Amino acid sequence: MQTYHVKRKDVERNWYIVDADGLILGRLATRIASVLRGKHKADFSPHLDNGDFIVVVNAEKIKVTGDKEEQKYYFSHSPYPGGDKYITVAQMRAKHPEKILYHAVKGMLPRGPLGRDQLRKLKIYAGPEHPHQAQIPAPFPLEK
Repeated sequence: MQTYHVKRKDVERNWYIVDADGLILGRLATRIASVLRGKHKADFSPHLDNGDFIVVVNAEKIKVTGDKEEQKYYFSHSPYPGGDKYITVAQMRAKHPEKILYHAVKGMLPRGPLGRDQLRKLKIYAGPEHPHQAQIPAPFPLEK
């Protein structure tokens, strides 16, 4: 008997929705990254994108523990001298609240074309509304 390897054409993708209101950033990000990669499926292949789509609503109400609200920084820079920018979680929450979860999940996915394809299946919205009702997303499977 030969080992079965899933092919790209055989992948079935589901849609999940999660309400991030009151959830902790790191714990939610690890679970989302796992589902985006497809590790929850029996036919997981590390070289293939066989994960599911995830829609996150209420990203502005996500929690961070400890003093991360003021002590955690997001770094960006321009190619010019002195172009370093440091933004705290509180500043990011005021300006782009969906990017807090986006950066957390992005750091947990593989680098390269595979990780970029997996990250495209993550849809994050700051408020409770989203435009993906036609896909009929199921509730996200979270552990208690």
